[in-house]
Amino acid sequence: MTVKRFLMGMMAVLVLVVLAACSGDTIDEGNEGASTDKKDQTIKFGVTPWTSTVPPTKIAKLVLEDMGYKVEETNADVSSIYIGLSRGDLNVYMDSWFPTHQIHLDKYEGKVEDTAISYSDARSGLIVPTYMEDINKIEDLVGKEDLFENKIFGVEPGGNAAKIIDELIEGYGLDMEQVNSSEGGMLAQAIRLIEQEKPVVFYGWRPHTMFNKLDIKVIDDSKGYFSNPEIHVMTNAGLKEEAPEAYEFLSNWSISIDDVEEMIVAIEDGGDPEEVAREWIDNNQDKVNEMIGK
Repeated sequence: MTVKRFLMGMMAVLVLVVLAACSGDTIDEGNEGASTDKKDQTIKFGVTPWTSTVPPTKIAKLVLEDMGYKVEETNADVSSIYIGLSRGDLNVYMDSWFPTHQIHLDKYEGKVEDTAISYSDARSGLIVPTYMEDINKIEDLVGKEDLFENKIFGVEPGGNAAKIIDELIEGYGLDMEQVNSSEGGMLAQAIRLIEQEKPVVFYGWRPHTMFNKLDIKVIDDSKGYFSNPEIHVMTNAGLKEEAPEAYEFLSNWSISIDDVEEMIVAIEDGGDPEEVAREWIDNNQDKVNEMIGK
């Protein structure tokens, strides 16, 4: 009887141990589902070398980190970013200009998703200083190309804006060539000529501090090579299933063009981009809560 009681006692202990272990597994699994889901996920942003890309990217990065995600940024030109989105190497791009970038969305249909409209009152086109009172539309350049040394200053070659300007030159029959460089290089050349009050025509867009710092105007494009763009958020097609809370936030994303321009100015004046973005978040917490679904 003693041995029997001993064996029965051992069996009871084993049952309790097994039950405790099962209970512990259930709790751990529940905790893992709630906490490691995001900690194990990295949201990868593509970042183009444009000032307009930085504020939305930094805000979204900080919000996602506050939500528990890891975030990485990859600097690249827009064509490379769309390739990365289509392959899943990148998850998000915050600064896609439509309809200019529609060509990329068409190319990677089913692999890249148009997720949200960031803002819809942007501008892009050819820019001249306001002291050039006789140049108000692109047709006004015809026959006066030599005033500009037959040059239109543009951004990096290979981008959609550069292609549109080449098409525009041909479409309007302009005896001009596009001189491409970085955004900073283009603006440095334009500012140098404006300071001397010389003729200059270059590519410009809003949001950008050029409209805060320079006395310039967009000239009319009657043939419609440039249209008033909308700025969209693009994501890899798999993000919705892989990181649904991140996707929900990005699908609800919106910001005003005035806020973007104010942040660009603050950054160009020496502000740390993430500190500028954090200040925007602190001042717009209700809007952030709405975007993340709180």
